[in-house]
Amino acid sequence: MAEVQPDIHKKIIEASKTGDSRAQYKLYQLYSKAMYNVCMRMMNNREDAEDMLQESFTEAFIKLDTFRYEATFGAWLKRIVVNRCLNYLKRRNPEISTVDDLTSYDQEEVQFEDNELDVNRIQRAIAKLPDGYRVIFSLYLLEGYDHGEIAHIMGITESTSKTQLHRAKAKLKELLNAEA
Repeated sequence: MAEVQPDIHKKIIEASKTGDSRAQYKLYQLYSKAMYNVCMRMMNNREDAEDMLQESFTEAFIKLDTFRYEATFGAWLKRIVVNRCLNYLKRRNPEISTVDDLTSYDQEEVQFEDNELDVNRIQRAIAKLPDGYRVIFSLYLLEGYDHGEIAHIMGITESTSKTQLHRAKAKLKELLNAEA
């Protein structure tokens, strides 16, 4: 059995489970900014990110009675947000190449020569990545998922996840160098 995690917002969550709209709004206020940032990284445009955020909160409030404190509320909600975004992106068919032999990708790491990288340049370059690259790059490096988790939630192999991450890094380097 999974260990129950204490949650600092337990009173608000429990009130939200009963349908208390003020408590639900408070949960939205507490988590919407962080979840919007996840949506933006995944969706790459404001309108889709806002749609995914609203759909994710709607789904979370509908499923709130299934939340059992086995993880923090934020982690539970983030899983809903990521899955909602991925489902939308799958319908748009992001470019994800499958590769079974990964030995060359495991051994070489993409290095960035420019030490003068600023956050805005990196964000612009990430936004230019193809959907498949950007999603795996975001899930792995920004959201903290490992390749096994990414493979499971995206329905791909771990090799494909690793390959896509490597290709995303190489493309990101190319984009950053072209902008320099």
